[in-house]
Amino acid sequence: MLVRLGLLLLHSSTIFSFFLNSSPTSQSRQHLERITSVGPRPVGSQENEVLTVGYLLKQIENIRLETAAGPHQLTVDVQRPTGSFSIDFLGGFTSFYDRVTNIAVRLEPKGGTQHLMLANCHFDSVANSPGASDDAVSCAVMLEVLHSLANQSSPLHHGVIFLFNGAEENILQASHGFITQHPWAKQVRAFINLEAAGVGGKEVVFQTGPENPWLVQAYVHAAKHPFASVVGQEVFQSGIIPSDTDFRIYRDFGNIPGIDLAFIENGFIYHTKYDTANRILTDSIQRAGGRYVRDLACATGVAVLSWFVTLLSVLIVALLVTLLGHSMFWYNHFYASICLYGAAATGKMILIHTLAKNLYYGVSDGLGDLYFDVSLLLWCCSLVWLTQQGLCSAYVPMLMVAFPLATRLLLAKEFKHRGASVKYSVLYLLGLALPYLHFMFLIWVVFEIFTPIMGRSGTEIPPEVVLATLVTLATIFLSSFFLHFIYLVRSTKWILAGLGSVFIIMFLLVSCGLFFPYSGSPDSPRPKRVFLQHTTRTFHNLQGQVESRDSGLWINSFDYTAIQHITPHIPEINDSIRTRCREDRPFCGYPWFLPVKFLSKKNWYLPASEVSPSSPLEFSLLSREETSWGTVKMTFSAKGPSHMSLYLMPHRGANLSTWSFGDGTPQFDLSGEYFVFYSHGLNAPTWTFWFEIQVLDPDPSGPEGMISVAISSHYFFGEDQRTAQLEEILRRFPTWSFPSSWVSTYDMYRY
Repeated sequence: MLVRLGLLLLHSSTIFSFFLNSSPTSQSRQHLERITSVGPRPVGSQENEVLTVGYLLKQIENIRLETAAGPHQLTVDVQRPTGSFSIDFLGGFTSFYDRVTNIAVRLEPKGGTQHLMLANCHFDSVANSPGASDDAVSCAVMLEVLHSLANQSSPLHHGVIFLFNGAEENILQASHGFITQHPWAKQVRAFINLEAAGVGGKEVVFQTGPENPWLVQAYVHAAKHPFASVVGQEVFQSGIIPSDTDFRIYRDFGNIPGIDLAFIENGFIYHTKYDTANRILTDSIQRAGGRYVRDLACATGVAVLSWFVTLLSVLIVALLVTLLGHSMFWYNHFYASICLYGAAATGKMILIHTLAKNLYYGVSDGLGDLYFDVSLLLWCCSLVWLTQQGLCSAYVPMLMVAFPLATRLLLAKEFKHRGASVKYSVLYLLGLALPYLHFMFLIWVVFEIFTPIMGRSGTEIPPEVVLATLVTLATIFLSSFFLHFIYLVRSTKWILAGLGSVFIIMFLLVSCGLFFPYSGSPDSPRPKRVFLQHTTRTFHNLQGQVESRDSGLWINSFDYTAIQHITPHIPEINDSIRTRCREDRPFCGYPWFLPVKFLSKKNWYLPASEVSPSSPLEFSLLSREETSWGTVKMTFSAKGPSHMSLYLMPHRGANLSTWSFGDGTPQFDLSGEYFVFYSHGLNAPTWTFWFEIQVLDPDPSGPEGMISVAISSHYFFGEDQRTAQLEEILRRFPTWSFPSSWVSTYDMYRY
């Protein structure tokens, strides 16, 4: 077994070397431009299922013919799997897919091999985005790696599967189809997933595992400049980032170890029309006694109190900015948030410790020593706690303990006799340079990830609270080993005056609305994301008759500013058309594409003409029968566009016991409803499904019947994607906005 792992480790290093260290070629750039030239590639579209698949197959066939005489054999299999699964993403939901596309290429020594390594990219994109970084560039890189490996004169030790999957943006469907259904999947021993959370820059290792540290060793051996942090992994896997990758599928459903690589720079244009091939840089295609104890405890209390007071003060500032209507001013001017919240946090902490020094301690020696020990103690506590929790991020407080302690020991004599002298200060800064540079890098990564996310995190999360908290925490962490300088210097009034001036000036500028949050500049876009659906809704009663019917433009803003910046440009989109959630209707009675209604509760509904797609949704109840175990089994059929959403809302006193999706165990969301996402490729049969419902204690005050069933159809491409009314309003959106639009229907039935 150890020999096999050793061989696979060596082989993994070889594969990583090709992925991470190959020189960029004009061919990989050409692949990228050809794939993105067809435009957006949502699942089910001609662009995704035919044009992109055709191009990839042609390039793979060229490689096969070119290398046929070499020591390798190359096998191509186009898989179109059908299946379903349930995951806990965004509160839990079930995904059903039908005939989505995978192109699996198996490269191995002639005569075959027992073990395989999987390299994964996805060529589909979200609607309305060319998807250059997410994830066409990875597929371009994989084509070049395939070409390079196939042309090696010496055969590989093990085989490699290059999986070009065509349904990742539909929440990881194609990877599930491969790892659970393809016969080659059983031989896969490790995988590399190439992804994107931004556009360009150096690839970062987002996630590794489960366990199997040998794969990380392979990455370290292979990469010239490995770029990874367990902090990133633990932040990503904590669930606070509303995103996921195929890594989850291979880990959870395949139980194989792997590594997740992704670009993170410039996440502002992720999933927008600006994610084009020309923005991908060539380099990115690569690559002592009781008294002391009492004093220490008291000083620690002052330090911790200063943190809470500082955070509270900065959050008050953030609340004022929000109430003034200037939330997200930093989205296009990040430095402004540092000047405002950073100056407020730093000034508040210095003020609190200055007051403690002057009013509580008075003239006292040894305060510098004491507060240095406070910082050391607090970092030690975090080190112990993180280690106890088994978190690898414990190395960060370890650095913040080891380097300051070593610096302090080396400068003990200088510090004792001269206090905060210039020489001491310089030497002290030099001693802390390394851990602080690394810590500042980690803080930069956090801001690089979270700042763009605030532009797509919905209307319910106040971004000022999030960013103000992050800036304050960064200030607290960075100031930890500099607090004792406050107790060494004679006066802090000039520092406080400077920080106060910066804060006041910046607050006035923000209050005047000088910093507009969005930008349509092609060089540095900061778009506002708005979703528009021209939809027709039909509601049926328990007897199957149409109870009500309406049509309109359903508008969702995906950031906290809602429509305040849109209304001056399109006056009819204002709070007079604000709509509320109908709790008696599944998912509020609106055609949600993803289960994110809890993130965007502010919606607008502008009356419009009825939509009439050329391929309307066909939905019917096929059978209804009572089982011997006391449930009612209902079977349905649905035929419609490539993207549909099914919403199930059992009435009070009833519950779903089983269904035909996933492992048969229904999984509800945060509000107790059930969301099933469905998509299909070309030539898919009618979607048939069933569920069983059990009525325990019916509630006469609720809706009639035992369950409400609703289904939405989404027309993301083709002639049915647009209507004249939709086109007319889209033309009026400002250039700094990114309105993503399509046609949809919503039909609700009571049973």
